[in-house]
Amino acid sequence: MTPLAIIGGTGLDELDGLEIVAEHAPDTPYGAVSRPVQEGRLGRNTVYFLQRHGSPGAIPPHLINYRANIWALHALGVREIVAVNAVGGIAPAMRPGQLLIPDQVIDYTWGREHTFDDGSSGALMHIDFTEPYDRTLRMALVEAATGARIAHESSGVHGVTQGPRLETAGEVQRMARDGCDVVGMTGMPEASLAREMGVAYASVCMVVNPAAGLGELPLTLEMMGQILLREAAVVRELLQAFLDAR
Repeated sequence: MTPLAIIGGTGLDELDGLEIVAEHAPDTPYGAVSRPVQEGRLGRNTVYFLQRHGSPGAIPPHLINYRANIWALHALGVREIVAVNAVGGIAPAMRPGQLLIPDQVIDYTWGREHTFDDGSSGALMHIDFTEPYDRTLRMALVEAATGARIAHESSGVHGVTQGPRLETAGEVQRMARDGCDVVGMTGMPEASLAREMGVAYASVCMVVNPAAGLGELPLTLEMMGQILLREAAVVRELLQAFLDAR
């Protein structure tokens, strides 16, 4: 069975039910991972779990060492990654409490280390990123959600901004015109780095708030936190159904 990793984001600090057998903090050419990678068993599956923001601390999205995280998972033998992202909803269907399994991404980030290509190989690393999320892995998640009767959207565009501040209403309006359905801060360059490493990568987005200017109430961490607690439990149910089907 292909080794699998789950990357947790805000609201998913631990993987419930994971029987941890080891923790790994491999040396990487790019520095330290966000947190030691947990290796364990969930049912009959070996699963690696990494919290991208660290824990109990909180690394802001623009300072996460995405290259070290992806390199370390690959070095541990991981060949599939399911990433969990907390996002704001832009499209009308993307209301708080909704899950999205996106099929496209638009990258608005800047200044992050977006590639492993340092020029030393003598060949340019022009990866095909037409479909940024692995289709087979995506569809396995969609089928698991459908089978478990978990409400979800099976396709959509994930817009990724720099953070750590939230977006302005004008920025969200631009993103809506660009075709973004949700907005988050951690989906890139994680997805493209995984592609460079030849690791299948898919995302599960939890909509925890309306994006700026689209809700009636001010955006607060307290409001997001309440929805995060509820949606993290739903994501865990989805992940269990996905793993049971493997």
